[in-house]
Amino acid sequence: MIGAGPAGIYVADALVEQTDVPATVDIFDRLPTPFGLLRYGVAPDHLKMKSMSRTLQRTLDHDNVRFFGNIELGRDLTIEELLGDYHAVIYAFGAATDRHLGIPGEDLPGSDSARHFVSWYCGDPDTAPDAFELTAKSVAVIGLGNVALDAARVLARDPEELAPTDVPDNVLDALRRSAVTDVHIVGRRGPQHAKFTTKELREIGELAGVDVLMDPAALDDVGEPTETVVRRNLEVFRDWAGRSPTGAPRRIHMHFFSRPAAMLGDDQVEALRVEHPDGSTTDIEAQLVLRSVGYRGVRLDGLPFDEESGTVPTADSRVRRDGTASGEYACGWISRGATGVIGTNRHSAQGTMQSVIADADALRRRDTKPGSALEAAMARGARPVTLEGWAAIDAEEIARGKVRNNPRVKLAQWEELLSAANPVTKG
Repeated sequence: MIGAGPAGIYVADALVEQTDVPATVDIFDRLPTPFGLLRYGVAPDHLKMKSMSRTLQRTLDHDNVRFFGNIELGRDLTIEELLGDYHAVIYAFGAATDRHLGIPGEDLPGSDSARHFVSWYCGDPDTAPDAFELTAKSVAVIGLGNVALDAARVLARDPEELAPTDVPDNVLDALRRSAVTDVHIVGRRGPQHAKFTTKELREIGELAGVDVLMDPAALDDVGEPTETVVRRNLEVFRDWAGRSPTGAPRRIHMHFFSRPAAMLGDDQVEALRVEHPDGSTTDIEAQLVLRSVGYRGVRLDGLPFDEESGTVPTADSRVRRDGTASGEYACGWISRGATGVIGTNRHSAQGTMQSVIADADALRRRDTKPGSALEAAMARGARPVTLEGWAAIDAEEIARGKVRNNPRVKLAQWEELLSAANPVTKG
């Protein structure tokens, strides 16, 4: 298994829990920690969702599952070495980059992705601790999905409400120094087309010290939608449109029917120009613009890849090479694209498992040398973080949390993570 996020762990769980064919699973991940986007993509104040890690941990603790973090495919291992070791190889490494807008000014300083911002406040070790200084007074977040809502909420929320969470110390300090007073959520379509979940939408309107401002005209001609989520979202929007400003210190502005046309500025983003359906334009003051217009997968050398969709093409989870089965499978975002929520992966994991088990007889006829892939990685100097190493990282984060009187504080730098894991890391 390549990828220790929810998609990969759900497939591992499905494989070791089924009883038709005995299975053992080794899970490799580039990062020294498991849980993927659950750890590095879910906002720190969404405690219920983050608690799903306990369920995933039970799979990692299964006798027939092993975890090897800090092992990168393409750097420490090759696809050929994996196929020479295992009867089946499953790719579950997600969508690691984001889509661009393709508008003038997008390369200016102050233009960034919401994915990068989320990685920063979630303590992803690949993101520099000082990636965001938050000196901007006005921020535009482009997108009508939950990632955009998360970014806006973290920017507008009183940072002291985040102090009891696992947010890294450097992020909490930056949020306490933040100059942000206005956050603009910008979407090219109408409120009836927004992809927000109602629960997250309501959270925005309940933030202390925050006014949500919305033009009632945006709700004209929304029709009578039949989808339950859309109807509930429109109820929230109608509530917001009827509110009067209270003079709160921070504001969230909702902009619909506003297509991003350009980012304005000489040496730094100063405004976002949006175009409306009638052809008119509006310039929204913003010293920071975060685009949240979708994630996409990254090509891995030696693996088939569809550039248009940003996915590994599959049929019933099977990766095909020249029309023949290869002993390779893909699941999660890297196979279907960045759609659905974390729980969506549990259903798709069952389909991946069923394909692997259906192919079991053919897979077992493959000539393999168990242990050879890890040996090759170690020979290149890899330092795998095992389950014991992850437990040591976990213990260190819990210990740091006691300083802030909360359950844990994340280690957010590679050196910290590997140092914490090293005393018990095998190899």
